[in-house]
Amino acid sequence: MWRALTLLLALALAAGTAAAREALPANVLKVLQAAGVPPDAMAAVALPLSHRAPPWQWRASVPMQPGSSMKLLTAIVALDRLGVAHRGSTELRSAAPLVDGVLQGDLVLQGGADADLGVPQLWALLGELRQQGVTEIAGDLVVDRTLFRPERIDLGLPPFDESPEADYNVIPDALMLAGNLLPLWLHSEGGVVSARSTPALDGLEIVSRMTVNARPCRDWDEDWQPPQVVHEGGATRIVLQGAFPADCTQRPALQLVDRDELAERLFHTLWQGLGGRWRGQLRAAAAPMGTRLLAQHQARPWGELLRPVLKTSDNALTRLLYLSLGVPGMADDPQATTTELAERAVRGWLAEHHIDDRGLVLDNGCGLSRSERITPWQMVRLLQVAWKGPLAADLLASLPLAGVDGTMRRRLKDSPAAGWARLKTGTLKNVVALAGVVRDERGRPWAVAMMINHDDAAKARPALDALVDSFARHGPWGVPRRGQR
Repeated sequence: MWRALTLLLALALAAGTAAAREALPANVLKVLQAAGVPPDAMAAVALPLSHRAPPWQWRASVPMQPGSSMKLLTAIVALDRLGVAHRGSTELRSAAPLVDGVLQGDLVLQGGADADLGVPQLWALLGELRQQGVTEIAGDLVVDRTLFRPERIDLGLPPFDESPEADYNVIPDALMLAGNLLPLWLHSEGGVVSARSTPALDGLEIVSRMTVNARPCRDWDEDWQPPQVVHEGGATRIVLQGAFPADCTQRPALQLVDRDELAERLFHTLWQGLGGRWRGQLRAAAAPMGTRLLAQHQARPWGELLRPVLKTSDNALTRLLYLSLGVPGMADDPQATTTELAERAVRGWLAEHHIDDRGLVLDNGCGLSRSERITPWQMVRLLQVAWKGPLAADLLASLPLAGVDGTMRRRLKDSPAAGWARLKTGTLKNVVALAGVVRDERGRPWAVAMMINHDDAAKARPALDALVDSFARHGPWGVPRRGQR
């Protein structure tokens, strides 16, 4: 009888402990209730990283939309598969001879997933050509984007939202010249809004019909309206509309012209500015056999580029990194797209580390997607593997620091998590999320992942901060439990 009572008591205590581990703290429930968001719209988990303790969880195995917290998956797999020293490049090549300063044929601009190829970098590449004695290019500019398959993933895809010109909507290819964005200069003075491209490009006219409003300069895009783009006889006119703050200067970069047109106009303007001559045209094609290298630019290693990927949540860079995961498999499967091969690489990595991928839905690896799904449990398992790996420091240094920098700079400033918690944010219209590493009141690290999927998710964002704050103050259970270490 006593044995049976002891067993029942043990089972009751175990059930109570399990229930405690699967209950949201009162402060989190209060925030959810105030936002009108039900608790079952949230899923979360906390997993100990360097001490013995059971995980805390709330609907942890439910596939959720992660928003940009999905960038953690891409970053962790890429660190392991590609390494911190992996870098993209851009090359100028040609098979044509150079005779009396004239390149007697085509010049190839070959993209190699170079994340740092801005206008200054292209100018420097062309400067190298001039130093080699090239004064004229007799042929065309051949743009080679064949590192990825298809070369232009962006073609035929509908816009993600009502702002297709925004930089966060860029779909990368192998030649990320100026990020495939047109750099602009906007300035208002005396009630007039002026605009130009930087640099000014031959054949491209910027017309401002913007009025002046009373908003702060930092909110310059609140009354922005999609520009009109008009093509006439080989020239392009971009008409800017909407309203812009008074006495304000901004330098945005936007998707306003096709990337081939942008590359052609940038090349022509910069080459002419260096004293070169060119009367050809741009055409997209693979580099022919037998070309020689004339000039090369190398991007920073991805170990450094992870900082903008995670701290500022750069979508285009993350998508470029995700596609790079698929490049090694392209030769073995010539029918598969690079995106498909990237997904295979991610799922293969998960299988290698015994992480169940059921419920995982991949699209572009950056979270700017309505289809991507991941469970909080899968997310913390990713973090657990990364924590034990040799590149954990590189990952942690790239994550936003609560209350200090990146997308977490204004959050949790009055919490013990400030300056300690390293968390990747995620935000869509119906999504808020956090994932990363939080230390409890004893300094013990926990991998955490928490997501809310609801039409009013934005109103419930403070619930995520409340949960992180709760973990930082007294661990996942509210009060440290005796015997844990």
